[in-house]
Amino acid sequence: MAVRPLANRRIIEALLDAELRRTRDHRLLLVNARYDDNSPRDFTIRVDGLQRRVHVSDEHSVLGIVDAWQRHLAEKDDHRVLVITSGVSVAQLGWDVRAHAVGRRSLAVDRAEIVKQLFGATDLDPRMYRETWLLDALLEAEPVDGWPRSGAVLTRDAAVRALVAERLGLTPAPGHGSLDLDADVLLAWSRTVAGPARFAELPEAERAGLAGWLTETVGAAAPTLLALAADGRGQDAMALGVLGSVLSSPAAPTGASFALGGLFGSTLRSPDDLPPFTEAVTGTLARWIAEAEGNGTQGAEARQRVYAVLDRADELASAASLTQTLRADPLLPSGLRTRLRDLAGALDTSVQAVEEALGQVLAHQLAQLHPESCAAARMAVRLVRWLNEPAPAVTSVAQGVSLQVAQWGWVDRALTVLAAGDPIGDPVVGQAYHRLITVTRERRDALDAQFGSRLAAWARTATSTAPGGALLIEDVLEKLAVPVAEQAAPLVLVLDGMSAAVAAQLSDEIDRRVWTEIVPRPQTGEPPRREAAVSMLPSVTTISRASLLSGEATTGGQAVESAGFAALWRRRRRSGVLFHKGQIGGVEGHRLAPDLLTALAGEDVVGVVLNTIDDALDHGQEGERTTWRLRDISHLLDLLNAARGYGRPVILVSDHGHVLDRSRHGDGPVNVTGAKRARWRTGQPTEGEVELSGPRVLEEGGTIVAPWREDIRYTPRKAGYHGGASLAEVAVPVIVMVPSHELRPSDWTVLPSEQVVPTWWHARAEPRTPAEEAEPVRKPRRRTKIQDGEGLFAEAAVAPDTNVRTLGGRVTDSDRYRAQKAFVRRPPDAKAVAAVIDALAAAGGKLTPDAVAAAAASATGRSQRNAEIFVTVVQRLLNVEGYGVINLVEAGRTVELNVPLLKEQFGTEEP
Repeated sequence: MAVRPLANRRIIEALLDAELRRTRDHRLLLVNARYDDNSPRDFTIRVDGLQRRVHVSDEHSVLGIVDAWQRHLAEKDDHRVLVITSGVSVAQLGWDVRAHAVGRRSLAVDRAEIVKQLFGATDLDPRMYRETWLLDALLEAEPVDGWPRSGAVLTRDAAVRALVAERLGLTPAPGHGSLDLDADVLLAWSRTVAGPARFAELPEAERAGLAGWLTETVGAAAPTLLALAADGRGQDAMALGVLGSVLSSPAAPTGASFALGGLFGSTLRSPDDLPPFTEAVTGTLARWIAEAEGNGTQGAEARQRVYAVLDRADELASAASLTQTLRADPLLPSGLRTRLRDLAGALDTSVQAVEEALGQVLAHQLAQLHPESCAAARMAVRLVRWLNEPAPAVTSVAQGVSLQVAQWGWVDRALTVLAAGDPIGDPVVGQAYHRLITVTRERRDALDAQFGSRLAAWARTATSTAPGGALLIEDVLEKLAVPVAEQAAPLVLVLDGMSAAVAAQLSDEIDRRVWTEIVPRPQTGEPPRREAAVSMLPSVTTISRASLLSGEATTGGQAVESAGFAALWRRRRRSGVLFHKGQIGGVEGHRLAPDLLTALAGEDVVGVVLNTIDDALDHGQEGERTTWRLRDISHLLDLLNAARGYGRPVILVSDHGHVLDRSRHGDGPVNVTGAKRARWRTGQPTEGEVELSGPRVLEEGGTIVAPWREDIRYTPRKAGYHGGASLAEVAVPVIVMVPSHELRPSDWTVLPSEQVVPTWWHARAEPRTPAEEAEPVRKPRRRTKIQDGEGLFAEAAVAPDTNVRTLGGRVTDSDRYRAQKAFVRRPPDAKAVAAVIDALAAAGGKLTPDAVAAAAASATGRSQRNAEIFVTVVQRLLNVEGYGVINLVEAGRTVELNVPLLKEQFGTEEP
């Protein structure tokens, strides 16, 4: 006797739905099957708009069938249907029963027919007839709203895809009718709570069938992932994949195979199953990490996903005693912490060791998600480089403020970032940073002490007629703005309180495609350098800003500044108008005030005072700040854009700098008599202070006491202070920019961004973060022998060795170069082209257009009026037959030289 097929409620419902539509007056359904004991025997079904109550009875004999039917009739319910499942042949039944049965026969359970019905199809993929697991699963798992209709023929792929969506809890992406599956989707599913649990509860045959189809569809990563899900470890699948990737690599430590066996157990059927799985996991994580770098909700969610996986991997490694084995892993959070600790341990050793340790930190795959930790690590290494330089000294006030802007302000910038600590919060790293800060500040304090002494002596006699080689704050507009105004009326932006450190940060963000920084051409043959002025004394706003804007030593508020600014330009037969805080912002719908825009559109010299930095110091907002960006200064970007639109040069200048609060918790102000402001007083100087007197001291009859030490204050605590005698307070940075080379005065020169940055700020081989990749690649300038990892402009300042031809010289001496010159109208001097090639080669192949033009000018003594046009001409000379030997990349911000292609095209070889 053949085994009867098993029927459950869903099969009965499908048979009733199909048969009762044609014979709604029948109340008996005979089915050749056995009923599943786990299915309900009484339920309700809606057929053709009518509710029908159903009772199922499983009978094994004719008498049982007759008795069930008679009992059913006795209930006298015309809407109740009796379903009898039985193996009894219908021929054995009398007509008194058969006549009332639907179709007068015993219906067969044909799963394929029922599946067709459920999907609204007329035919099935032939392969499905042989896959009973699939037909059973489709009958068992039909959703409340029914299976989706997929056409006249139900394909195996469509059926399994629908089954996977229902069984595993996956849903199609918005706008997609069917489920789109790949390894990313399946790995994300494994991290859900319900998904893997639902898979583990499926019958073994169905799990095997789904695993086979998912392997075909998703790839070889599916078997291991699904085996982990079936074993109840689906949520740990990605974490295990991360550990598997490390332990299965060629560099895996001894005992890795044993560790793998302990982690995966019986779920790893074959060693060949592991590589596809781990590759899928690491590939998905790499994509999530890239998403996590973005801002907004999507970036935050991706970051959360990444750390949920990696933190769990660290937990599993710890539980398996693998923490030491995986201590330097390039993906695990513990690996990043270990690398930061290694960097911390190297800070007391050599520059080379520190550079290598930083490279390991930045190479970690999570480095991009920890920009603040990486920034602190970079700053630590930069300070180590600076400390490895010969100890500097202050020889004069002029030299001191100049080096503060060119060098030591960058040290202050690094200290500010490092003082905030590592956000990861490792105590070992924190202690190492604290020691480095202490050593660095000892050197900086020594410079401030020397400067304070020089300042005290210089201030006694310093005036505009006898400045001692220094640029005075009251002479900034006369000596810098007036020459620029001969070309076009400038916009003078006074950033109250901007120190050299803040100026270094802001200038990093200046778009060199739009703005070109210029400076007066040095008279001594020295390389060009950003201008630095000396503030009035004490270095406070009411004195220094009024003197800056009036062009003479004076004191006063906004009224004095406005009148003095207008008078200064009247003396130059120009009109000048000054705008203060309440006059800058526009009305609703406008960024800038109408009067300000009108002035910018006219011929007046326009001055604008921006108080954001000084206000932040005064109100404590700088306390948590380690960086300043252009967008952080209210109205600054709008003013720069407006100046560019109206073709105006821009002069960014401060009235004084500032120092940040360095008080320890509970420290109060220094208890002294005669305190007037936070950083100056009357009386006699003590340790850390100097007495300042002379014509530049405009308070207390010309004599005050001011501290050179940064940690002295006389008033309640704030985020920062000014008024003292330290380099950071007295040095005033001046940045002059033009939107067009045609606006550069004839005796001025371009200052490339590479020449703004100190030699120790960037090492040649130092990896760069994505954020820094957006910046021009800066290489330092040196006037002495080039050391590994340092400058590029030494060739322009050091007399060349005539016995050794450089790469540039070999190129310009080649026959191919001479042939190329015939195709270029008025080619540049060969010395200029050779200098450009050598400068680019020394910089690792990348420079800004301004730096390329500066290298050419250094070799020939002739300035290039337009850097972009000059680069274009050099391209015509070097790009033989259109091959990209030299190119403008990063939207024109960077000139890139392909050195191997250059040598190939011009047939040059190393001497």
